[in-house]
Amino acid sequence: MSIHIADIAIPDSRLAAEATELVREATDDLLYHHSRRVYLWGALHGRRLGVAADPELLYIAAMFHDIGLTEPHRASGRRFEIDGADEARAFLVAHGIADEDARLVWEAIALHTTPEIPTHMDPVIALTTAGVELDVLGIGYHDVSAEERAAVVAAHPRPDFKRRILRAFTDGIAPKPATTFGNIKADVLDRFSPGYVRPNFVGIVEDSDWPE
Repeated sequence: MSIHIADIAIPDSRLAAEATELVREATDDLLYHHSRRVYLWGALHGRRLGVAADPELLYIAAMFHDIGLTEPHRASGRRFEIDGADEARAFLVAHGIADEDARLVWEAIALHTTPEIPTHMDPVIALTTAGVELDVLGIGYHDVSAEERAAVVAAHPRPDFKRRILRAFTDGIAPKPATTFGNIKADVLDRFSPGYVRPNFVGIVEDSDWPE
């Protein structure tokens, strides 16, 4: 029997259960509870708007979306979003999931720090970003009822979350600062990583090897 939180069912398929186990082992309480909340916020947002996403794919995208911040990925040289997207796709393909569905999850994770564009894409992609934006940035906070917020946070608490998630972002991306170019995560390093100098697009254009 599936668990319901704020009247949203947590997928209870074998695929979802194995994804939960993998992410639970690979991350700490902070990222685990954050990822579960991202699924729930995304699903609540979809229900409010009448937008239906495959709940299993949305769940996998939410659970894997920050796994690229963890220690094994910090020396990859790639954006943490790509590391997480690649790991989710590999997990899905290994479980026999269709390439098209695996691609949807890949795109949902790869784009979850890119504002606005996901809103115009498949519901799995759009709702993953909506869930992230609500949990981290508070976007859509008042679109969810106080009762729903209380139910989600009771199941997946967020003690000192603002400070701790910013620390997790910093730890995950500081070893590869170039991957934040053109990305909102540059703000994290600008605030918390001593010596970081934010690249400037205009400067890159002006200083390129082209003579004019």
